Amino acid sequence: MKNEMLIPAIGWTVLTLVCLAFIIFGLKAALKTTGWEKNQVRKILTRTILLLAIWTALLLVLSYSGFFSQFQAFPPRPAIVLLIPLPIVLVIAFSKKGTQLLQSVPTQWLVGMQSFRIAVELLLLPAFLKNLLPVQMTFEGLNFDILSGLLALPVGYLLSRKKPYAPQLAVGYNVIGMLLLVNILVIAVLSMPTAFRYFQNEPANILVAQFPFILLPGILVPIAYSMHIFSLRQLLTRKKIQEPAKDRSDLRAITV
Repeated sequence: MKNEMLIPAIGWTVLTLVCLAFIIFGLKAALKTTGWEKNQVRKILTRTILLLAIWTALLLVLSYSGFFSQFQAFPPRPAIVLLIPLPIVLVIAFSKKGTQLLQSVPTQWLVGMQSFRIAVELLLLPAFLKNLLPVQMTFEGLNFDILSGLLALPVGYLLSRKKPYAPQLAVGYNVIGMLLLVNILVIAVLSMPTAFRYFQNEPANILVAQFPFILLPGILVPIAYSMHIFSLRQLLTRKKIQEPAKDRSDLRAITV
């Protein structure tokens, strides 16, 4: 690995490990509050850790071998890896067990977790300054995703304080965060050296296909959209659960 890539590489690796650790410990804490059997809790936690470890190792091995750097493939392989976890995330979010589990997770946690995107943007900047990434992939250019990380802090705080307007605010935040994420993903793909490349300025976006920078599209991006999906599912489901309960209490009041 070249010297100019060493510090960014360490930064991406550390950030990924920290995010994965937060997810595992957060899952463990949520599972304890579900009331499920210990064997079931242990099985879910073990399978999650194994799945994350295998996926991370596979990404690193394939990126080290140059598998993701073959940009003549369609669609570009780095773009594929960020979508592979999506079906699993949707199954979890809309399954019965997944819905129950999400109700055990503090609402502010799923939003506050998005603050890691501040670190992502701060790591992209030195990569650009070292001429490893095109300017449009940073907040110096067309990447405004740092707003998702910054807004996560006050929105998460308001949720933790249980402000009555906080859930609606969080729904809006998640929608905006998803749009900002889609924006930079489209820019990233259109900056790759492919037949449909739109941004012609150099360097092309090839860094995200290399070892260990594949962790950005392969791990960190899925974490970002997973937190949005889980948070929206949690907020909207919780609202549906609370509304019937409110209706029943109103009915009792009328009856009395």
